[in-house]
Amino acid sequence: MATYSNPSKRRWPRLLTAAIGVVALAACGWLGSRLLPGNDKANAAYQFSTVVRGDIEDLVTATGTLQPRDYVDVGAQVSGQLKKLLVQVGSEVKAGDLLAEIDSTVYLSKVDASRASLRNLKAQLKEREAQLTLAQIQYRRQQALMAEDATTTEALQTSEATLKSAQASLEALRAQIEQTESTLRGDEANLQYAQVLAPMNGTVVSISARQGQTLNVNQQAPTILRIADLSTMTVQTQVSEADISRLSTGMKAYFTTLGGGNKRWYGTLNQIEPTPTTTNNVVLYNALFDVPNPDGRLMTNMTAQVFFIVAQAKNVLQIPMGALQQTARVRSRKSDTTAGAQSADTVSAAAATTAAAPTTEAKPATVAAESPAPATATEVAKPKTSAPKYTVKVLEAGNKIVERPVEIGVTSRIVAEVKSGLAEGDKVVSGLADGGEQAAASTTRRTMPPRL
Repeated sequence: MATYSNPSKRRWPRLLTAAIGVVALAACGWLGSRLLPGNDKANAAYQFSTVVRGDIEDLVTATGTLQPRDYVDVGAQVSGQLKKLLVQVGSEVKAGDLLAEIDSTVYLSKVDASRASLRNLKAQLKEREAQLTLAQIQYRRQQALMAEDATTTEALQTSEATLKSAQASLEALRAQIEQTESTLRGDEANLQYAQVLAPMNGTVVSISARQGQTLNVNQQAPTILRIADLSTMTVQTQVSEADISRLSTGMKAYFTTLGGGNKRWYGTLNQIEPTPTTTNNVVLYNALFDVPNPDGRLMTNMTAQVFFIVAQAKNVLQIPMGALQQTARVRSRKSDTTAGAQSADTVSAAAATTAAAPTTEAKPATVAAESPAPATATEVAKPKTSAPKYTVKVLEAGNKIVERPVEIGVTSRIVAEVKSGLAEGDKVVSGLADGGEQAAASTTRRTMPPRL
């Protein structure tokens, strides 16, 4: 016998399942409309940055120029025509190498004249020595004759005067010879100065005189060329008076050049000159440090962008400076107000207790008078100095933005080191998006409770 089922009974489970699905979708939509759209619209008003790891440097920047640490300007010590110039710019020289020759005709003639005069004086010296010997013999002879009473006293005195005159003449001639020898040494030195020698090892970096030029040392000290040791360069940096107090000798520094790409040259600050220079009413101080230049890539008068490292941190958590909000000042004001109110309440309570006490008991009143007076509101409300505290706004799960305190370390003009309070990968509010002020204001107006 065939069995027939009711079609309406078969449709009931399907309809029930569909109804449950519709209710579930409606509930999800209602929850999404209550939770997500409002937060998304509010979060769209902000810019977010991710907490990442990196290096941070607190820097003082300045502009400087490169100069050789050791250099010397080679000049002429005698006047004359520059007869030969044996080097050119870029020539490597050693100490004692011949660099240039000045016409030495005049100085050679002076040397020859001094030598001839010296020979003449030495010949005269021999003659005076012979005359002295003869005077000594005659004086001894007159003494012997006087002992035998065979001569006169006048003859003895004459021979004695002749002897002393010969001795004095000999001493004068010897002094004249010494003077002539000194003049000869000076003439020979001038003759040697006609050959300009290198005073140090280095490179010829500039030549200011030309072959055939007449040099006059009586009017000025003419400079022929400059020799510099380019193996070590000095960076002369001009730092503004606003930043010079942050510098100290021994701190690390580095610089880049216009044509050096991203290459950095490192050094240590050696000196801060105490006397400033004023340029366009701007006070600048010279800070100097040396840097090795073994490959010769650094050249004289190059412009250097210098960075003095005040503090640095390696591989630390960092966030943009715009994400930080300082709260120390606000909190100190709140604590002052709270402390003042508590102190005022304490004083009022003490006054009420004293007024309510019985007047017949004199001893407790005396003890109360001798007890120290309660602290005033001003004394209690003195704030303690502490380091500034910061907070950041963090995007948490469910698109919620919460305020979280953080501890900050090394900071630069762009980013700050986070010591605690955040983890790598957290998203923080770093600013307002385009049109963010209006969106944030409208969201604030919608979320504010009605005024009573």
